[in-house]
Amino acid sequence: MYEYKMKLTDEQKAILNGSEGETKAKVMETIVRYGDMFEATELVKVTHGQGHLVTSFGLSLLKPVYRTMDELIDAGLKVDEGFTMDPRPTDIPNVPCNFIDKILYKTVLYGKQKYYEDQLQKLGLVNPDAFSCACYFDEMGNIPKKGDILSWAESSAVNYANSVLGARCNRNSGMIDIFGSIIGYVPKFGLLTDEGRKAKWKVIVKTTKKPIPQILGSAIGIKVMEDVPYVVGLDSWIGNELNDETKAYLKDFGAATASNGAVGLYHIAGITPEAVEQGESLLVDDYKEYVIDDAELERVYKSYPVMWKKPDAKGTLAFIGCPHLSKIQLNEWSDKILDGLAATGRKKVVCNTVICTAPPILKEFEKTDKYKKLHAAGVRVTAICPLMYTSNPLTKSRSIMTCSNKLRTYSIARYYKDDELLGYITGKED
Repeated sequence: MYEYKMKLTDEQKAILNGSEGETKAKVMETIVRYGDMFEATELVKVTHGQGHLVTSFGLSLLKPVYRTMDELIDAGLKVDEGFTMDPRPTDIPNVPCNFIDKILYKTVLYGKQKYYEDQLQKLGLVNPDAFSCACYFDEMGNIPKKGDILSWAESSAVNYANSVLGARCNRNSGMIDIFGSIIGYVPKFGLLTDEGRKAKWKVIVKTTKKPIPQILGSAIGIKVMEDVPYVVGLDSWIGNELNDETKAYLKDFGAATASNGAVGLYHIAGITPEAVEQGESLLVDDYKEYVIDDAELERVYKSYPVMWKKPDAKGTLAFIGCPHLSKIQLNEWSDKILDGLAATGRKKVVCNTVICTAPPILKEFEKTDKYKKLHAAGVRVTAICPLMYTSNPLTKSRSIMTCSNKLRTYSIARYYKDDELLGYITGKED
C-alpha cells in the first residue's frame, strides 16, 4: 500500500483502502501521489463539478488511455456533473486535406476517434457539441464561479478560469483532469493556495496604443515563465468592465502567456476579480518589475522565428481562432474578411482560410447570411483544433499563417498581426 505524506480524511483513506472498489482506489492513489509530488498538504473538494479534459483526440498510439478509460467504465465510474473537452482534431470536409492527409488523419493519427468518443460519452461528456478549448464561453456553459475549485486541464482554459473568473485550478495534465473530477478531490498546492496566487512580477504597460493581446501576452509569458504577473496600465486601454470584448481580449492574451511561458494565473489591475478586490497587496514583498513599451513589443514580435522550409514563400493556408473565437470575434473577423475582399475587388480569398470557433457558436452562425457569404468566398468555419491539424507531419512542409501566438508556439505556423494576416487573405498584400 502506498505510504502517503499528506493529511487525508477518514473518507479519503477509506477510498484509498478500497472501500469503493479497486479501480476507484487506483484513481485516489494517483491523485494522492500527484499531490505528494508537489508537497500538497491535503486534498480539497472540487466545488465546480463539471470538468474539462484536454485529451480530445483519438490518437492511435494512446493505447494506455483507452485501457484506463475502459477500466473506469467497467467499474461504473463517471464524472457525475459531466465534462467538456478540448476541440476535435479533424474536420475533413472543411479543412484542406489531400488524399494522403485523409488517410493519415483517419487511420495513422486519429483512427481511434470514434471509439474514444464512445468512451467519453459513457464517462460523462455533457453533449456531442462539448468540444472547445474555450469551455467557459456562455454558449458552452462550463462557467465556474469565483473561488470554485476545479479539476481541469488545458493551459488556456485553466489560465482563463483562474484569472478572469477567479476560480482555482492548477495546470493539470491529461488523465489527472478526469481522475480529479471522478474522485471529487484535488491536491491543495500552487494556485489553489492564497500564497500560490501572489504575483512575483509587476508588469507595467507603457504603450502609446492598445497592445495586441497575442504579443503582450507573449512578452509576459517569455519573461515571467510560470510565475504570476500583476499587470498595471492595461486597464487604460481595455477599460474596467468584463464585457464580451474585454473577455475576448483576455482570452487571447492569457493563451499567449500560457503557451509562450507557463502562466496559469495573471492579475490585471482594475479588471480581474482578485486584483479589483486586493489590489497591489497581491504582490509579494520582493517582486520584480518588467516595463513594456512599444519598442519592447516590437522587439518580441521580431524575435519570432520563421520555421517554413522556404521562408520567402507565400502563405497557402491561414488559421484564425486558437483558442476558439468567441461569437463577437467570429463576427468581427467575418466582417473584416468580407470588407477586405470588397476593397480589393476580389470574390474569393487568395489562400485557404480556416476560422475556428466553438460548436454551439458554429451551429448558430451557419444559419446566417454572413456564413453563406464567407463560404462562397472560400472561407471555411469549423470547430477543430488547429494544433491537432498540424500534428500531421505533412503539414511541416506547408506555409501556414496564423494570428494565434499559441498556434505559432506549438507548430511551424508563422505569426502575423491581425491586419497583416487579413492583407494576405484578401490579396491586399499582393
